Amino acid sequence: MNSPLHIDLKKDRGLTIAWADGSSSYYSILYLRKMSPSAEARELRDQIKKNPLTVLPSSTFPPRSMPGAPQQLTALNAELVGNYALRITFSDGHSTGIYSWDYLREIDPHTQDERQTPPEGAGEIRRDEVV
Repeated sequence: MNSPLHIDLKKDRGLTIAWADGSSSYYSILYLRKMSPSAEARELRDQIKKNPLTVLPSSTFPPRSMPGAPQQLTALNAELVGNYALRITFSDGHSTGIYSWDYLREIDPHTQDERQTPPEGAGEIRRDEVV
């Protein structure tokens, strides 16, 4: 099992994890939100894989011009779930994803880069891509 030695969440930037094997991982807040393991986020990612022209839900983010709209996605809170996972509450209200240590290792952006080199611009996370 992949166990973290240290977890550091910068609510406006990202999550850094130092792993027991000596490696470390960094996940931006937007990346964590996009890769949420919640059922709704997984379903949307599957739909996008099948049809890249999938229409994303408009309720994901309120337009910036709306009064009270968040200027940037942040993490409001993070809590441990047993000894195996982390639950993050995001500023858009999403909090149903439980990020197991194994899942976080699986989606590590650095490891993803080593497995495959994406086309130019493919790593960009746009505001409208987040579930």
